[in-house]
Amino acid sequence: MPRKIIIDTDPGQDDAVAILLALASPELEVLGITCVAGNVPLPLTAKNARVVCELAGRGDIKVFAGCDRPLVRPLVTAEYVHGKTGLDGIALPEPAMALQPGHAVDFLIETLRREPAGTVTLCPLGPLTNIATALQKAPDIAPKIAEIVLMGGAYFEVGNTTPAAEFNIHVDPQAAEIVFHSGVPLVVLPLDATHQVLTNRARIEAFRGLGTPVGHAVASWTDFFERFDMEKYGSEGAPLHDPCVIAYLLEPGLFEGRHINVEIETVSELTMGMTVADWWRVTDREPNAYFVGRANAEGFYALLTERLARL
Repeated sequence: MPRKIIIDTDPGQDDAVAILLALASPELEVLGITCVAGNVPLPLTAKNARVVCELAGRGDIKVFAGCDRPLVRPLVTAEYVHGKTGLDGIALPEPAMALQPGHAVDFLIETLRREPAGTVTLCPLGPLTNIATALQKAPDIAPKIAEIVLMGGAYFEVGNTTPAAEFNIHVDPQAAEIVFHSGVPLVVLPLDATHQVLTNRARIEAFRGLGTPVGHAVASWTDFFERFDMEKYGSEGAPLHDPCVIAYLLEPGLFEGRHINVEIETVSELTMGMTVADWWRVTDREPNAYFVGRANAEGFYALLTERLARL
């Protein structure tokens, strides 16, 4: 039976590629997509998710709008990376499919209550506001969640938004703290892993060489997306952060990590949103996450290209 997942997202070019990878994979059943403010404001993330679903020929997917701001702090966005639309790089049609009625948080709660316990995996690709709000509003859903597999945080390389913090966690550290203390099994794909799956010219041209609207869109997105990271890091390409979440579900052997304790900094402005990862187990705090430290780039891009060819 396919693994049931809900994708919580703030598209973003790399979020879009992650959605496409999930929709191209029969091992996964996407019960719905919940949108959150993050890379761009909520109206754009909710629009972009529908644009991607229609690009994949999946206008049947349920897309919900969720929280438009973090729990406590002002919203921080990343148009400087993703462009003013969040999906800059190629012009795509306005979505014909409508947003679902109701709030994303209510959809999360209702779905988790309805489905058998331990059968639904949550896949957050952006700030954790929707997930934390659902856990606060309905604490009974926590034991029903099979697993939360998320992109966020950093340890060795530390931050991409501040010296200490990765973007998704920095945007809503209070939400991250709730999720990391929820008792739900967590898998964390941090920058340390995602920065090992860099685009390069051959990988982007392989997407374009698929000769399909999806392949052309992904190539155009990555052409646009990589310019920021290449300038910032002096690297040959850009990390495709969010597709790592879906790749982990499909082929966990592409990744290596450790079960460790991870705490979220919510007090110091200097390190706000830092994921304090006890990689070397120097404290007696109980492990609460499988924190990934290594990724197989060749295997990742082989999987991604093969799956995108199906759409």
